[in-house]
Amino acid sequence: MRLHHVQVACPPGGEDDARRFYGEGLGMTEVDKPTELARRGGAWFRAFDGEAVTAEVHVGVEDPFAPARKAHPAFVLDRGQYDAVLARLAALGFAPDLSQRDSFPGHERFHVFDGHGNRVEVLTPRGR
Repeated sequence: MRLHHVQVACPPGGEDDARRFYGEGLGMTEVDKPTELARRGGAWFRAFDGEAVTAEVHVGVEDPFAPARKAHPAFVLDRGQYDAVLARLAALGFAPDLSQRDSFPGHERFHVFDGHGNRVEVLTPRGR
């Protein structure tokens, strides 16, 4: 078994905020949604290692909208990516929370809320 994607929600018209967080901030690539699904709004993002997809997030429109404040996707990055993403998110005004930096064995991590208030976790293995 492997995970295909994670879906988070945004309010109607929230796609540009999603692009800013998942595209600019996390550095994921926006990909076209299938025509049948594109009518629903939202946006899809993928991370790649070469041509292999390593992570996929679907941002779907939900009305009424309520952010996921506890449930969250968690992304594991190498040290260089982690530092770059942390800096980009901070520069974009997303305010990463480092208060639990050392609370996950074997990893350093931070939490951050996307432009719609959905919680996201970013980790990097220690000692690499």
